[in-house]
Amino acid sequence: MDTLLQIILATLAGGVLSMLAAALATLVLLERWLPRLVSFAVGAMLAAAFLDLLPEAVNAGLDVEEAGAVVLGGVMLFFVIEKLALWRHAHGVYHHEPAIRVSGPMVLVGDAVHNFVDGVLIAAAFLQSTELGTAATLAVIAHEVPQEAGDFMVLLHAGYTRRRALVLNALCSLASVVGGVLGYLLLLQMQAAVPYALAISAASFIYIAVADLIPDLHHNHGGRSAVSQLAMIAAGIGLILAGHLLHGQHVH
Repeated sequence: MDTLLQIILATLAGGVLSMLAAALATLVLLERWLPRLVSFAVGAMLAAAFLDLLPEAVNAGLDVEEAGAVVLGGVMLFFVIEKLALWRHAHGVYHHEPAIRVSGPMVLVGDAVHNFVDGVLIAAAFLQSTELGTAATLAVIAHEVPQEAGDFMVLLHAGYTRRRALVLNALCSLASVVGGVLGYLLLLQMQAAVPYALAISAASFIYIAVADLIPDLHHNHGGRSAVSQLAMIAAGIGLILAGHLLHGQHVH
């Protein structure tokens, strides 16, 4: 099979199929527990940032200080973006639109960047060998499904309808195909930008979890609620960690 066709099929599997699997779990199987699953999203997003994206950024070429600086700059950038969006909202730009939290667009941006990077990495693996490309695709699926589930929860929490969240997440997942094709055509140029893109994506997940989701969790003060939230945060971390470990097994 032609290498470019293999890359396209693999990035579709890694992006779109992972997103659909996460949508099935989130919107059908777990729908009745959705209000509690914001806590799960907090754990999943923080774990994805600290256990997956940042280590990958360092492995891809950034040193620890550079990765920290890029994340710090990314957090400040997202703070400014949110301030501008809230200022526009306060001045009536969205007067005729439903109330949508700024975390929705930000998680879509972070997800699209992450999917694009996954596509570049899949392309690089297939250019080495079909076996390595297949292993990389399985690794992407392993860590994408729980992360996409967390993203869905953030979008629903931000005020998106289920249909709109599904469509927008599907469009973001196609960024993996774009990354795969550009990685095939311009691999050296793409690889130079990969570590910075990973760190920026990590910054978006950290900012959303800390600035938007965690403050909402504190609205419920009961002891039982706190225990439930901690358990769901731990579940989100655990699922990402399991995918991370499986990722490492496939890569090695």
